[in-house]
Amino acid sequence: MPTRARGAIARVPDAPVSIEDFTIDDPGPDEILVRILASGVCHTDLGIKTGTYGTSDFPFLLGHEGAGIIEAVGPGVDESRVGEYVMLAWRAPCGKCRFCKDGTMHLCADSLNAERRMRTEDGILLSPALGIGTFCTHTLVHEKQAIPVGSDLPAAQMSLIGCGVMTGVGAAINSAQVRPGKSVAVFGCGGVGDSVIQGARMAGATTIIAVDIDANKLELSRQFGATHIVNASECDPVEKIKELTGGHGVNYSFEAVGQASTLEQALWCRDLAGTCIFIGVPGPGPHLNLDLQHFFDLGGWIRPSWYGDCLPTRDFPMLVEWYKQGNLLLDELVTQEITLDETEEAFNAMKRGETLRSVIVF
Repeated sequence: MPTRARGAIARVPDAPVSIEDFTIDDPGPDEILVRILASGVCHTDLGIKTGTYGTSDFPFLLGHEGAGIIEAVGPGVDESRVGEYVMLAWRAPCGKCRFCKDGTMHLCADSLNAERRMRTEDGILLSPALGIGTFCTHTLVHEKQAIPVGSDLPAAQMSLIGCGVMTGVGAAINSAQVRPGKSVAVFGCGGVGDSVIQGARMAGATTIIAVDIDANKLELSRQFGATHIVNASECDPVEKIKELTGGHGVNYSFEAVGQASTLEQALWCRDLAGTCIFIGVPGPGPHLNLDLQHFFDLGGWIRPSWYGDCLPTRDFPMLVEWYKQGNLLLDELVTQEITLDETEEAFNAMKRGETLRSVIVF
């Protein structure tokens, strides 16, 4: 019997979200119905809402950072999972593609998702954001997208592990493999950037430089582990970073904004043979113009990091344990808890730079 749900839907690009009832068909093979307890409002959702990341799949059921409870399961799923508390991952390796077969499952080319079985009241098939859709009372996902978590842990904080926190921490520990005693610069100090800072701190970096144009966010970055802050609106950040590192530059730089200008700064602030990790999701259009001789002479490594190169079944529980130990700060990332009806205002607050993360709590 179909489930009635309520969620935040983007019907057309760059218009306010509408809070609507919708229906979900019963779970199919290997699928589960999850009642959402909390969902973080990520900048990627804003990009989906505005059409920055494509317009062909509207309307979207927004949201992709979620935690909840399994309420029903489809054929092939163990009935004992009903009632299980879970965090949701927007990627789940298929185990069969060319990447999974050669042991690089974090690069899976055929990530598992539920079939599209959610429809608006007027019968339009919804596209769940990043294959999940979590700005809602209920959603449908593949069972391998649901990672168990203790019911005693706060849903708001656990939801953030599902994307922003995992992306940032994973970029530091998986993608860059930051080594103890080394130096780091992080461009962009929102929820993802501050998670990079935390990952670098936990990896043992001793110089962690936060770079942003928002003075408030820069101050907040200190609690996550930044040892120095650089306001890029007041100085040349590359020159300042080199000044802070004895004229050399950092061993690792991270770009968490998604702009060509900040990526260029992240490239040139490195020491010889330094690593640059590109995390920020760019919209269509921007190009990077490189001085190739300078780029060659500096050497090193530049690469995008997708989802922190994580394996959710391995890495989500690790982050939970770090949170329980007090090493991973999640409470501090939650700027405000809001209702579903306040979703549009959460996007506006994000655009004004007032939040690290708003979290919708049901």
